[in-house]
Amino acid sequence: MSFSSRRLFGLMRKESLQIGRDPSALAIAFVLPAVLLFIFGFGVSLDARHVPLALVVQAPDAVTASFTGRLNRSTYFAPTTYRSIQRAQQAMAARKVQAIVWLRSDFTRRAESSGNAPIGVLVDGVDANTARIVEGYLQQVWANWLVAEARRSGRPTPMAVAEEPRVRFNAEVRSRNYLVPGLIAVIMTLTGALLTALVIAREWERGTMEALMVTPVTVAEILLAKLTPYFLLGMGGMLVSVALAVFLFAVPLHGSILVLTGCSALFMLASLGMGLLISSAARTQFAAGQIAIIATFLPAFILSGFVFDIGSMPAIIQLITHLIAARYFVSILQSVFLAGDIPSVILPNAAALALMAALFLALARARARKRLD
Repeated sequence: MSFSSRRLFGLMRKESLQIGRDPSALAIAFVLPAVLLFIFGFGVSLDARHVPLALVVQAPDAVTASFTGRLNRSTYFAPTTYRSIQRAQQAMAARKVQAIVWLRSDFTRRAESSGNAPIGVLVDGVDANTARIVEGYLQQVWANWLVAEARRSGRPTPMAVAEEPRVRFNAEVRSRNYLVPGLIAVIMTLTGALLTALVIAREWERGTMEALMVTPVTVAEILLAKLTPYFLLGMGGMLVSVALAVFLFAVPLHGSILVLTGCSALFMLASLGMGLLISSAARTQFAAGQIAIIATFLPAFILSGFVFDIGSMPAIIQLITHLIAARYFVSILQSVFLAGDIPSVILPNAAALALMAALFLALARARARKRLD
């Protein structure tokens, strides 16, 4: 049977009316992205701020006060003074503090005689990531204090190399600038796959799919009619997510909105293709929802580089990540938001997304039949 644009537009109108009558689709497209962005944007942070710190100063004087003053003024630490190292260690064991800075009784003598007075540092390593961050912060405070003391006393600086760090692409070193763009990929994965999987499963549950199959419409018309409204709905959710990222969370957008929209369209097509494939395997909304979460959301969350560094994963897992469409989109998003339109990053990843979108849609078309089995 030949393709008919009239039938196609009729089906698209039917889908659009169905979306208007179904608040769950609108909630998945617009409310769910906002909720996830609020949770991750405000509730999740990889930055270490106001870390509870124990200070043990065995012989307080002006020199020790100058060093502890830097810790008190730092936004990274919330110091509490303890009279003895034993009490500080008890506080760490009780998880009241995450690190201990111990200035021994000979601190001032060694600082004035050699210009370098070692300090004792104990860090709670239960959370290894926070422990490394705290260790780095303490080393930076210590190095800055040594330089300041050397200049004040007129002694040569004890450091052979003076560090002048420059942070590119995320000068504020805010984890929110890294997390929020990656979260957009996870949101679009969930909404794209979940929307199409649930809507077709709903057709099977309500018996309307059987009624549709006895009409003259072709399989291609059915698929296009399903894809087009939900593609537009998903892209609308993407624009809402980008607007929240830029205007609410103050994430910089250095790249082109046109490049972002084009790459998002490719990724949305890939997500919709995955949803169509899921719908061919599950004909109930419950099963479709479970498969969509397990097959799309969890891999996008764990294996896309959104939170966990792919380079730190085992080699076999790194190979598996190449099968996850969100991996390529996360790379594009982080580049467009934080660095700008970098062709060497965007073009290969966009090509991979286009290939995956074509593959998923082709598989969905091959699986689709006007049959009930």
